[in-house]
Amino acid sequence: MVITALVLGIVGLGISLVGIAPRLLPRQFTTLQQRQITDWEAGARWRTLPAGTIFPATVPYQPPTALDDATGLMLTASRIGIAKQASCRKATDPAAAVDPAAAAVLARHGCEAVLRASYVDGTSSYVVTVGVAALPGVAQVEAANRELASDAARTGAGVLTVQFAGTPAAKFTNNRREISGRAVAGSYLIFYTTGYADDRPRVRITDDRYGDAEMTAVGAGVAQAVGKVLGAPVPPARCPGTPGC
Repeated sequence: MVITALVLGIVGLGISLVGIAPRLLPRQFTTLQQRQITDWEAGARWRTLPAGTIFPATVPYQPPTALDDATGLMLTASRIGIAKQASCRKATDPAAAVDPAAAAVLARHGCEAVLRASYVDGTSSYVVTVGVAALPGVAQVEAANRELASDAARTGAGVLTVQFAGTPAAKFTNNRREISGRAVAGSYLIFYTTGYADDRPRVRITDDRYGDAEMTAVGAGVAQAVGKVLGAPVPPARCPGTPGC
């Protein structure tokens, strides 16, 4: 009888421990929860990182193939200035940061703000304005990018230029934009637009393959550098405490 009671007690204790063990172990997150946590952490970077970190003072970038005669050749773009934070929802606002078509798409996908800065290449020939649209998560960015891609050829939607008096960007008005593009970086959509630093008349840059390649290289290079900062991988979420942290 005593032995039977002892066995039953041990069995009961084992069952109790099995029930308690999961509560003592670190919490495991589902794939969806991991994505939500990652989106939240990466999505806060535009608020928490210094503007000078988001937009580096200098950006190395690869030259177009036509110029890449030397192995490892890199060119450099320098930051001219950083604009004030702008709303991506107010396409009719004088301080709007993106074209109306882009503003409408971004608003539909929950865009929170647009950050912009202007850069100049090493020869002071080309000026770039790069714009960061902060969205709630990766899914929203991908959806907005697809929508913009379907309308891009028709609308030319993109970021508006930022001018800074007394700099090579002083004359870089919206009607002088020559090359525009986008890049996806996590929960951010990075826009760029490139043009000439001087006041020459706007031309069909596609007629000048060399100039087209140079402008694309510097614009894409700046956008990729900014995206590398904001879109850096977020470590997998882990629950540090117990029970259930």
